[in-house]
Amino acid sequence: MLYEVRWHGRGGQGVVTASDLLARAAIIEGKYAQHFPEFGPERMGAPIRAFTRISDEKIELYTGVYEPEMVVVIDPTLLTRTDLILQGLKEDRLLVVNAKTPPETLVNQCNEKKIKLYVVDAYTIAMEVFKRPFYNTPMLGAAVKASGVVKIDSVFDAAKLRFSGTILEKNIEVIKRGYEQVREYA
Repeated sequence: MLYEVRWHGRGGQGVVTASDLLARAAIIEGKYAQHFPEFGPERMGAPIRAFTRISDEKIELYTGVYEPEMVVVIDPTLLTRTDLILQGLKEDRLLVVNAKTPPETLVNQCNEKKIKLYVVDAYTIAMEVFKRPFYNTPMLGAAVKASGVVKIDSVFDAAKLRFSGTILEKNIEVIKRGYEQVREYA
């Protein structure tokens, strides 16, 4: 089965890194994976997207992701852009967002479309651990818990390939906290 993820954030927030780490975690588990960003000449802070595909079989698809199984919104300022973040998201699919409380319009649209909405306060997690708003890795932990697409230990192993020292330790902590604190929003 092919599992597709679309990530939304802004340039410089680590959207591409989160997508890459998820793909690496899948490869560690012996699965096939693709990861690719979508952006043009945008500068820091502009909205961007990244995509991850995971499968037990070789992936021979080289297009954008149009009907993802899961959408992850790293930047909470994008939550009002429901036209953008809900695009192609079908019934019983997942939306994982960085929010204490998501906007009412988003909740209503998810309910209407029967989309499973998950929330985690990645901002607070990042500020407590990094002292800076690095949302991407707590959101990665939340996405893994919501979807079960890979094991959390594989994500930790992927992080070890990307980071080292104190940065690795902090990323492991925020991934774990995102994983533990995400909840389905009813």
